[in-house]
Amino acid sequence: MFIGWDWATESHDVTVMDESGKRIDRWEFAHTEEGFTKTLARMGKHGVPADLPVMIETTRGLAVDRLLAAGHPVVPVHPNAFHAMRARWGASKAKTDAGDSMKLADYLRTDGHLLPRLEPTEQATMDMQALTRQRADHVEAKVAAVNQLAALLDMHWPGGKVVFANLDSDIAMAFLERYPTPASATKLTVGRLEAWCKRRGYSGRQPGSVLIERLRAAPAAASRLSEAVVEQLVRVQTQLVQGIRTTIRLLDKSIADAVETHPYAPLFATMPRIGKVNLGQIIGEVGPLLERAQSCEQFIAEAGVVPVTRASAKSRSVTFRFATNRRARLALTQFADNNRHNSDWAAKIYNDARARQKRHPHAIRILARAWLRVMWACWRDGTCYDPVIHQANSKINAVTEAPLAA
Repeated sequence: MFIGWDWATESHDVTVMDESGKRIDRWEFAHTEEGFTKTLARMGKHGVPADLPVMIETTRGLAVDRLLAAGHPVVPVHPNAFHAMRARWGASKAKTDAGDSMKLADYLRTDGHLLPRLEPTEQATMDMQALTRQRADHVEAKVAAVNQLAALLDMHWPGGKVVFANLDSDIAMAFLERYPTPASATKLTVGRLEAWCKRRGYSGRQPGSVLIERLRAAPAAASRLSEAVVEQLVRVQTQLVQGIRTTIRLLDKSIADAVETHPYAPLFATMPRIGKVNLGQIIGEVGPLLERAQSCEQFIAEAGVVPVTRASAKSRSVTFRFATNRRARLALTQFADNNRHNSDWAAKIYNDARARQKRHPHAIRILARAWLRVMWACWRDGTCYDPVIHQANSKINAVTEAPLAA
Protein backbone atom coordinates (compact mmCIF):
# COMPACT_ATOMS: atom_id res chain seq x y z
CA MET A 1 0.00 0.00 0.00
CA PHE A 2 1.06 3.56 -0.70
CA ILE A 3 -0.33 6.71 0.93
CA GLY A 4 -0.39 10.25 -0.43
CA TRP A 5 -0.87 13.05 2.12
CA ASP A 6 -1.82 16.53 0.87
CA TRP A 7 -1.30 18.77 3.88
CA ALA A 8 -2.52 22.29 4.68
CA THR A 9 -2.95 24.51 7.72
CA GLU A 10 -6.62 23.79 8.33
CA SER A 11 -7.34 20.45 6.65
CA HIS A 12 -5.57 17.47 5.07
CA ASP A 13 -6.44 14.99 2.32
CA VAL A 14 -5.26 11.35 2.34
CA THR A 15 -5.37 8.72 -0.40
CA VAL A 16 -4.46 5.02 -0.03
CA MET A 17 -3.40 3.21 -3.23
CA ASP A 18 -2.47 -0.41 -3.88
CA GLU A 19 0.42 -1.73 -5.98
CA SER A 20 -1.67 -1.79 -9.16
CA GLY A 21 -2.52 1.93 -8.89
CA LYS A 22 -6.09 1.41 -7.72
CA ARG A 23 -7.40 3.83 -5.11
CA ILE A 24 -8.40 1.83 -2.05
CA ASP A 25 -9.44 4.62 0.29
CA ARG A 26 -9.57 8.40 0.42
CA TRP A 27 -10.76 10.91 3.01
CA GLU A 28 -10.35 14.48 4.22
CA PHE A 29 -9.97 15.54 7.85
CA ALA A 30 -9.57 18.73 9.86
CA HIS A 31 -6.32 19.82 11.49
CA THR A 32 -7.44 18.77 14.98
CA GLU A 33 -6.41 16.13 17.49
CA GLU A 34 -9.56 14.16 16.73
CA GLY A 35 -8.80 14.31 13.03
CA PHE A 36 -5.24 13.04 13.44
CA THR A 37 -6.31 10.27 15.83
CA LYS A 38 -9.02 8.97 13.51
CA THR A 39 -6.77 9.26 10.45
CA LEU A 40 -3.92 7.26 11.99
CA ALA A 41 -6.42 4.61 13.13
CA ARG A 42 -7.97 4.47 9.65
CA MET A 43 -4.54 4.12 8.04
CA GLY A 44 -3.76 1.30 10.46
CA LYS A 45 -6.68 -0.72 9.05
CA HIS A 46 -4.77 -1.06 5.77
CA GLY A 47 -1.71 -2.70 7.33
CA VAL A 48 1.18 -2.36 9.72
CA PRO A 49 2.46 1.26 9.87
CA ALA A 50 5.99 0.15 8.95
CA ASP A 51 4.60 -1.24 5.66
CA LEU A 52 2.60 1.90 4.82
CA PRO A 53 4.92 4.61 3.44
CA VAL A 54 3.52 8.13 3.20
CA MET A 55 4.54 10.82 0.70
CA ILE A 56 4.10 14.44 1.77
CA GLU A 57 5.33 17.81 0.44
CA THR A 58 7.33 18.81 3.51
CA THR A 59 10.13 17.52 5.71
CA ARG A 60 8.91 18.86 9.05
CA GLY A 61 5.86 19.94 10.94
CA LEU A 62 3.14 18.39 13.04
CA ALA A 63 1.97 15.97 10.34
CA VAL A 64 5.47 14.61 9.75
CA ASP A 65 6.13 14.25 13.47
CA ARG A 66 2.87 12.38 14.05
CA LEU A 67 3.53 10.04 11.13
CA LEU A 68 7.05 9.24 12.29
CA ALA A 69 5.84 8.71 15.86
CA ALA A 70 3.21 6.28 14.56
CA GLY A 71 5.89 4.27 12.74
CA HIS A 72 5.09 5.21 9.13
CA PRO A 73 8.00 5.64 6.69
CA VAL A 74 7.79 9.26 5.48
CA VAL A 75 8.97 10.12 1.96
CA PRO A 76 9.23 13.91 1.54
CA VAL A 77 9.09 15.51 -1.89
CA HIS A 78 9.82 19.13 -2.72
CA PRO A 79 6.74 21.03 -4.03
CA ASN A 80 8.69 22.15 -7.11
CA ALA A 81 9.70 18.58 -7.93
CA PHE A 82 6.13 17.39 -7.48
CA HIS A 83 4.83 20.24 -9.65
CA ALA A 84 7.22 19.20 -12.43
CA MET A 85 5.68 15.72 -12.35
CA ARG A 86 2.08 16.90 -12.81
CA ALA A 87 2.23 16.55 -16.59
CA ARG A 88 2.33 12.78 -16.01
CA TRP A 89 -1.35 12.89 -14.99
CA GLY A 90 -2.55 15.38 -17.62
CA ALA A 91 -1.30 18.26 -19.72
CA SER A 92 -3.56 20.76 -17.93
CA LYS A 93 -1.74 20.16 -14.61
CA ALA A 94 -5.05 20.50 -12.78
CA LYS A 95 -4.84 20.84 -9.00
CA THR A 96 -7.24 19.82 -6.24
CA ASP A 97 -6.60 18.52 -2.74
CA ALA A 98 -8.09 15.13 -3.53
CA GLY A 99 -6.21 14.98 -6.83
CA ASP A 100 -2.93 15.92 -5.19
CA SER A 101 -3.19 13.21 -2.55
CA MET A 102 -3.90 10.68 -5.31
CA LYS A 103 -0.95 11.93 -7.39
CA LEU A 104 1.35 11.78 -4.37
CA ALA A 105 0.34 8.19 -3.70
CA ASP A 106 0.90 7.27 -7.35
CA TYR A 107 4.26 9.08 -7.42
CA LEU A 108 5.28 7.12 -4.32
CA ARG A 109 4.14 3.88 -5.94
CA THR A 110 6.21 4.36 -9.12
CA ASP A 111 9.26 6.33 -7.95
CA GLY A 112 9.31 5.92 -4.17
CA HIS A 113 12.27 3.54 -4.27
CA LEU A 114 14.42 6.35 -5.72
CA LEU A 115 13.58 8.91 -3.02
CA PRO A 116 15.13 9.13 0.47
CA ARG A 117 13.01 8.51 3.53
CA LEU A 118 12.95 10.44 6.76
CA GLU A 119 14.30 8.67 9.80
CA PRO A 120 13.47 9.65 13.40
CA THR A 121 16.32 11.64 14.91
CA GLU A 122 17.75 10.70 18.29
CA GLN A 123 16.02 12.57 21.12
CA ALA A 124 19.28 14.01 22.50
CA THR A 125 20.26 15.23 19.02
CA MET A 126 16.88 16.89 18.50
CA ASP A 127 17.22 18.66 21.86
CA MET A 128 20.71 19.84 20.94
CA GLN A 129 19.52 21.07 17.56
CA ALA A 130 16.69 23.05 19.16
CA LEU A 131 19.06 24.69 21.67
CA THR A 132 21.68 25.67 19.10
CA ARG A 133 19.10 26.98 16.63
CA GLN A 134 17.46 29.05 19.35
CA ARG A 135 20.87 30.47 20.24
CA ALA A 136 21.55 31.33 16.59
CA ASP A 137 18.23 33.16 16.40
CA HIS A 138 19.05 35.09 19.57
CA VAL A 139 22.50 36.02 18.26
CA GLU A 140 20.88 37.34 15.10
CA ALA A 141 18.40 39.32 17.20
CA LYS A 142 21.24 40.70 19.33
CA VAL A 143 23.14 41.89 16.26
CA ALA A 144 20.01 43.63 14.99
CA ALA A 145 19.37 45.22 18.41
CA VAL A 146 22.98 46.44 18.70
CA ASN A 147 22.81 47.94 15.19
CA GLN A 148 19.59 49.70 16.12
CA LEU A 149 21.23 51.06 19.27
CA ALA A 150 24.24 52.28 17.27
CA ALA A 151 21.94 54.04 14.80
CA LEU A 152 20.00 55.60 17.69
CA LEU A 153 23.19 56.92 19.28
CA ASP A 154 24.53 58.18 15.95
CA MET A 155 21.37 60.22 15.48
CA HIS A 156 20.86 61.56 19.01
CA TRP A 157 24.21 61.20 20.84
CA PRO A 158 27.34 60.57 18.74
CA GLY A 159 29.50 60.81 21.86
CA GLY A 160 27.72 57.82 23.38
CA LYS A 161 28.44 55.83 20.22
CA VAL A 162 32.15 56.66 20.52
CA VAL A 163 32.29 55.40 24.11
CA PHE A 164 30.20 52.38 23.13
CA ALA A 165 32.79 51.49 20.49
CA ASN A 166 35.76 51.83 22.89
CA LEU A 167 34.49 50.08 26.02
CA ASP A 168 33.85 46.40 26.63
CA SER A 169 30.32 45.43 25.67
CA ASP A 170 29.04 44.80 29.22
CA ILE A 171 30.59 48.02 30.52
CA ALA A 172 29.32 49.97 27.51
CA MET A 173 25.77 48.84 28.25
CA ALA A 174 26.11 49.87 31.89
CA PHE A 175 27.57 53.24 30.78
CA LEU A 176 24.61 53.95 28.52
CA GLU A 177 22.18 53.09 31.29
CA ARG A 178 24.01 55.49 33.62
CA TYR A 179 24.58 58.22 31.00
CA PRO A 180 21.85 57.86 28.33
CA THR A 181 21.99 61.49 27.09
CA PRO A 182 24.67 64.14 26.41
CA ALA A 183 23.38 66.24 29.29
CA SER A 184 23.80 63.38 31.77
CA ALA A 185 27.50 63.11 30.88
CA THR A 186 28.39 66.83 30.99
CA LYS A 187 29.83 66.63 34.54
CA LEU A 188 31.81 63.47 33.81
CA THR A 189 35.56 63.88 34.47
CA VAL A 190 38.60 61.69 33.85
CA GLY A 191 38.80 60.63 37.49
CA ARG A 192 35.10 59.82 37.74
CA LEU A 193 35.15 57.84 34.49
CA GLU A 194 38.23 55.84 35.49
CA ALA A 195 36.78 55.10 38.93
CA TRP A 196 33.45 54.10 37.41
CA CYS A 197 35.16 51.77 34.89
CA LYS A 198 37.39 50.28 37.60
CA ARG A 199 34.39 49.37 39.75
CA ARG A 200 33.00 47.40 36.81
CA GLY A 201 36.19 45.52 36.04
CA TYR A 202 37.29 47.45 32.95
CA SER A 203 40.44 46.00 31.39
CA GLY A 204 42.02 49.42 31.09
CA ARG A 205 42.67 49.10 27.39
CA GLN A 206 42.01 52.82 26.97
CA PRO A 207 42.82 55.33 29.76
CA GLY A 208 40.11 57.65 31.03
CA SER A 209 41.75 60.68 29.47
CA VAL A 210 41.53 59.17 25.99
CA LEU A 211 37.91 58.16 26.50
CA ILE A 212 36.96 61.63 27.74
CA GLU A 213 38.80 63.27 24.85
CA ARG A 214 36.99 61.12 22.32
CA LEU A 215 33.70 61.77 24.05
CA ARG A 216 34.22 65.54 23.97
CA ALA A 217 35.49 65.51 20.37
CA ALA A 218 32.39 63.79 19.02
CA PRO A 219 30.10 66.07 17.01
CA ALA A 220 26.93 67.35 18.61
CA ALA A 221 23.70 65.80 17.44
CA ALA A 222 21.08 67.93 15.71
CA SER A 223 18.28 65.96 17.30
CA ARG A 224 14.89 67.62 17.54
CA LEU A 225 13.69 65.20 20.21
CA SER A 226 13.46 66.22 23.83
CA GLU A 227 16.07 64.93 26.25
CA ALA A 228 13.48 62.88 28.14
CA VAL A 229 12.46 61.03 24.99
CA VAL A 230 16.09 60.38 23.98
CA GLU A 231 16.79 59.05 27.46
CA GLN A 232 13.86 56.68 27.29
CA LEU A 233 14.78 55.46 23.79
CA VAL A 234 18.39 54.74 24.77
CA ARG A 235 17.45 53.03 28.04
CA VAL A 236 14.83 50.82 26.42
CA GLN A 237 17.14 49.77 23.58
CA THR A 238 19.97 49.10 26.04
CA GLN A 239 17.72 46.93 28.17
CA LEU A 240 16.69 45.01 25.06
CA VAL A 241 20.33 44.27 24.18
CA GLN A 242 21.13 43.25 27.73
CA GLY A 243 18.08 40.98 27.87
CA ILE A 244 19.10 39.18 24.69
CA ARG A 245 22.67 38.83 25.97
CA THR A 246 21.31 37.24 29.14
CA THR A 247 19.29 34.70 27.17
CA ILE A 248 22.33 33.86 25.05
CA ARG A 249 24.38 33.18 28.19
CA LEU A 250 21.61 30.93 29.52
CA LEU A 251 21.49 29.04 26.22
CA ASP A 252 25.30 28.71 26.24
CA LYS A 253 25.10 27.05 29.65
CA SER A 254 22.30 24.74 28.52
CA ILE A 255 24.26 23.75 25.41
CA ALA A 256 27.39 23.07 27.48
CA ASP A 257 25.39 20.87 29.87
CA ALA A 258 23.78 19.00 26.97
CA VAL A 259 27.15 18.42 25.31
CA GLU A 260 28.49 16.78 28.47
CA THR A 261 25.88 14.03 28.29
CA HIS A 262 25.43 13.61 24.53
CA PRO A 263 26.68 10.25 23.18
CA TYR A 264 28.20 11.85 20.06
CA ALA A 265 30.23 14.46 21.94
CA PRO A 266 33.25 12.23 22.81
CA LEU A 267 33.73 11.41 19.12
CA PHE A 268 34.46 15.03 18.18
CA ALA A 269 35.35 16.79 21.45
CA THR A 270 39.11 16.32 20.95
CA MET A 271 39.17 18.04 17.56
CA PRO A 272 41.25 21.23 17.55
CA ARG A 273 39.58 24.54 18.39
CA ILE A 274 36.09 23.11 18.78
CA GLY A 275 34.33 24.87 21.64
CA LYS A 276 31.26 23.77 23.54
CA VAL A 277 28.85 25.87 21.48
CA ASN A 278 30.37 24.91 18.12
CA LEU A 279 30.45 21.26 19.19
CA GLY A 280 26.77 21.52 20.07
CA GLN A 281 26.03 23.08 16.67
CA ILE A 282 27.88 20.30 14.86
CA ILE A 283 26.11 17.59 16.88
CA GLY A 284 22.71 19.20 16.36
CA GLU A 285 23.07 19.86 12.63
CA VAL A 286 25.55 17.23 11.43
CA GLY A 287 24.30 14.48 13.75
CA PRO A 288 21.01 13.92 11.83
CA LEU A 289 23.00 13.80 8.56
CA LEU A 290 25.26 11.11 10.01
CA GLU A 291 22.30 9.10 11.23
CA ARG A 292 20.66 8.86 7.81
CA ALA A 293 23.62 8.98 5.40
CA GLN A 294 24.36 5.75 3.53
CA SER A 295 27.87 6.72 2.46
CA CYS A 296 30.54 9.30 3.17
CA GLU A 297 29.94 11.02 -0.16
CA GLN A 298 26.23 11.38 0.56
CA PHE A 299 27.08 12.74 3.99
CA ILE A 300 29.42 15.37 2.54
CA ALA A 301 26.93 16.35 -0.16
CA GLU A 302 24.07 16.85 2.32
CA ALA A 303 26.35 19.01 4.47
CA GLY A 304 26.68 21.38 1.50
CA VAL A 305 30.48 21.62 1.19
CA VAL A 306 30.72 20.14 -2.31
CA PRO A 307 29.64 21.89 -5.52
CA VAL A 308 26.97 20.77 -7.96
CA THR A 309 28.02 19.54 -11.41
CA ARG A 310 25.74 20.04 -14.40
CA ALA A 311 27.06 18.39 -17.54
CA SER A 312 25.70 17.49 -20.95
CA ALA A 313 27.10 16.89 -24.40
CA LYS A 314 27.34 20.63 -25.06
CA SER A 315 28.21 22.18 -21.72
CA ARG A 316 29.59 21.46 -18.29
CA SER A 317 29.43 23.67 -15.19
CA VAL A 318 30.39 23.27 -11.53
CA THR A 319 28.43 25.66 -9.34
CA PHE A 320 27.82 26.47 -5.69
CA ARG A 321 25.35 24.20 -3.90
CA PHE A 322 22.36 26.20 -2.66
CA ALA A 323 19.93 23.35 -1.84
CA THR A 324 21.44 22.08 1.40
CA ASN A 325 21.30 22.31 5.18
CA ARG A 326 22.61 25.86 5.55
CA ARG A 327 22.90 25.68 9.33
CA ALA A 328 25.05 22.54 9.10
CA ARG A 329 27.30 24.18 6.51
CA LEU A 330 27.67 27.30 8.65
CA ALA A 331 28.60 25.28 11.75
CA LEU A 332 31.16 23.26 9.78
CA THR A 333 32.77 26.23 8.05
CA GLN A 334 33.06 28.10 11.36
CA PHE A 335 34.77 25.06 12.87
CA ALA A 336 37.10 24.68 9.88
CA ASP A 337 38.02 28.37 9.89
CA ASN A 338 38.92 28.16 13.59
CA ASN A 339 40.93 24.94 13.66
CA ARG A 340 43.22 25.83 10.76
CA HIS A 341 45.07 28.05 13.22
CA ASN A 342 45.85 25.12 15.57
CA SER A 343 46.17 22.11 13.26
CA ASP A 344 49.11 21.81 10.86
CA TRP A 345 47.13 19.32 8.79
CA ALA A 346 44.17 21.70 8.46
CA ALA A 347 46.47 24.65 7.76
CA LYS A 348 48.17 22.73 4.94
CA ILE A 349 44.87 21.84 3.28
CA TYR A 350 43.72 25.46 3.51
CA ASN A 351 47.02 26.91 2.29
CA ASP A 352 47.21 24.44 -0.59
CA ALA A 353 43.73 25.48 -1.67
CA ARG A 354 44.68 29.15 -1.49
CA ALA A 355 47.80 28.38 -3.53
CA ARG A 356 45.51 26.95 -6.22
CA GLN A 357 43.87 30.40 -6.41
CA LYS A 358 40.80 29.41 -4.39
CA ARG A 359 39.02 32.21 -2.58
CA HIS A 360 38.82 32.07 1.22
CA PRO A 361 35.21 30.73 1.41
CA HIS A 362 36.02 28.06 -1.18
CA ALA A 363 39.20 27.02 0.66
CA ILE A 364 37.26 26.76 3.93
CA ARG A 365 34.69 24.48 2.29
CA ILE A 366 37.52 22.28 0.98
CA LEU A 367 38.92 22.05 4.51
CA ALA A 368 35.43 21.35 5.93
CA ARG A 369 35.07 18.51 3.42
CA ALA A 370 38.28 16.97 4.73
CA TRP A 371 37.06 17.24 8.32
CA LEU A 372 33.77 15.60 7.36
CA ARG A 373 35.70 12.55 6.16
CA VAL A 374 37.35 12.40 9.57
CA MET A 375 33.97 12.76 11.30
CA TRP A 376 32.56 9.98 9.13
CA ALA A 377 35.46 7.70 10.13
CA CYS A 378 34.87 8.48 13.82
CA TRP A 379 31.16 7.78 13.41
CA ARG A 380 31.68 4.59 11.38
CA ASP A 381 34.19 3.07 13.80
CA GLY A 382 32.77 4.55 17.01
CA THR A 383 36.19 5.94 17.97
CA CYS A 384 37.08 9.34 19.34
CA TYR A 385 39.12 11.63 17.12
CA ASP A 386 42.83 10.94 17.37
CA PRO A 387 45.35 12.39 14.88
CA VAL A 388 47.38 9.17 15.04
CA ILE A 389 44.45 6.79 14.51
CA HIS A 390 42.82 8.81 11.75
CA GLN A 391 46.15 9.77 10.15
CA ALA A 392 45.16 13.42 10.01
CA ASN A 393 48.37 15.17 10.99
CA SER A 394 50.66 12.50 9.56
CA LYS A 395 49.57 13.38 6.02
CA ILE A 396 51.58 16.58 6.10
CA ASN A 397 54.83 14.72 6.77
CA ALA A 398 55.56 13.99 3.15
CA VAL A 399 58.90 12.40 2.37
CA THR A 400 61.23 14.83 0.67
CA GLU A 401 62.33 13.52 -2.69
CA ALA A 402 66.06 13.51 -3.44
CA PRO A 403 67.04 16.16 -5.99
CA LEU A 404 67.62 14.84 -9.47
CA ALA A 405 71.13 14.94 -10.87
CA ALA A 406 71.75 17.65 -13.40
